[in-house]
Amino acid sequence: MALNTRSLGKRLLASSWVRTLIGFLTARYVTLVKATTKWQVTNGHHLTDQLAGAHGLIIITWHSRLMMIPAGWPGAKPLHILVSRHGDGDLVGRVMVHFGMVTVRGSTHRPNRNYEADREKGGSAALRQLLALLKDGQVIGLTPDGPRGPARQLSDGVITLARLSGAPILPVVITTARHRRLRSWDRFRIALPFSKGARIFGEPIIIARGLDKPGQEDARIQVEAALNAVTDQADQMLGHTPDQYPGHSPNGAP
Repeated sequence: MALNTRSLGKRLLASSWVRTLIGFLTARYVTLVKATTKWQVTNGHHLTDQLAGAHGLIIITWHSRLMMIPAGWPGAKPLHILVSRHGDGDLVGRVMVHFGMVTVRGSTHRPNRNYEADREKGGSAALRQLLALLKDGQVIGLTPDGPRGPARQLSDGVITLARLSGAPILPVVITTARHRRLRSWDRFRIALPFSKGARIFGEPIIIARGLDKPGQEDARIQVEAALNAVTDQADQMLGHTPDQYPGHSPNGAP
């Protein structure tokens, strides 16, 4: 009987102890990359200034650049990371706990007919939990194009959280010059050790509570552009051409 390696791989990944082991080994690898990378930090004061306050804070980065977020976290406050309730979300959570981070399960995406009922319930519960954390002065981290994409398109859930909580949004990118890309929907980057790295923090963005629907969409576009700007800046700093993706041309090119 032929061995079905794909089926075997799925069964292994479904095992809790296998996921725990993968999480541990991945965390050790992230630590190695962090320690062997020569980092250049831009506008790091934006993060430290915000952490010095008593208010909540929303940190956002694109899903493809999530891996090295632990390399830029100072640990002044716990970082609550939103991860999906299914698929790679569990693995991400098992990695992040090794860096003292707290995981929240769910999604900020608006549920639609492509999402199962449990995702819809989990998304609503996650939004309520995140809002409570922000009002308590905590820090949350989001990948606003995850878990399904489209890549580098901001979900409106981020705007809702910022508008209702009053917490500022801080665009962040942490990336390395040496990396490998997966063949995933977002071309996820696997950082490699012994490299140059960039940690760039954008200007904090406040979303007014009383915005109407068109105003909220304008805010969504503004925040999306701000996160794309720091991401492109990091790529250029490390000698890479910024990514091409739908609706965007680096440096305003047509």
